[in-house]
Amino acid sequence: MFTPEQRILIRSKILERASRDPRITSAAITGSGSSDSEDQWSDIDLAFALADGVELRTALSDWTAYMYEDLSAIHHLDVPSGAWLYRVFLLPGTLQVDLAFVPATEFRPLASTFKLVFGTANEPMHFPPPSVEGLIGLGWLYALHARSCIARARLWQAEYMVNGLRNQALALACISHDLPAVHGRGIDQLPEEVTAKFENGLVQRLDTAELARAFRVVVDGFIAEVRRADEGLGQRLQDTLVSLSESVGRMARKG
Repeated sequence: MFTPEQRILIRSKILERASRDPRITSAAITGSGSSDSEDQWSDIDLAFALADGVELRTALSDWTAYMYEDLSAIHHLDVPSGAWLYRVFLLPGTLQVDLAFVPATEFRPLASTFKLVFGTANEPMHFPPPSVEGLIGLGWLYALHARSCIARARLWQAEYMVNGLRNQALALACISHDLPAVHGRGIDQLPEEVTAKFENGLVQRLDTAELARAFRVVVDGFIAEVRRADEGLGQRLQDTLVSLSESVGRMARKG
């Protein structure tokens, strides 16, 4: 396991190299490191602006070679997002290093966690949380597929769909409580009375009866969160979702 001191040293090395790279016009610390809220598990998040005319592929190749040769990277993956490309590295000791590259014309804060180290940044562009309607739509879609998977005895896929439905419901709850709704970031800050109703929705074993039980709990919780977010839509969906849950229960009793 890496130490906070090792993380600080590696981040400093990367930023020092970036300051000497003429292709990089600006750099920022993002994530928890930008707001002094790191703990022992935090990773390194850095963002780099590339000068006009710099080819992303060439810069990425050079920086990737540096991460492997000088910092002993084990593996990496790419996460594209609009004009940004996030190259995420795994280092020894389980340290994660995210290096984001973007043309200088698009270099800007995308969240409040952005600390400029050198250069300049454009005006911030903060993205809105997921839409309530989108979360609700994905929720009932997961519910339909959970029912089908249970009926087909595709137990692993059914468990996946039940979990997907629960995640949409909890994201709705996060929005209702003004908490981050992406990647489960706000769930642990929800009131206990909200999360408690979903605890029994965790699937304990892979059989039809258990999946049907968990499905019923999660559907009830989902309906409650839909009604909290949009009472009219919740009323329209409730009968259909309850009927869906009951049909799954009948399958389990027959099964």
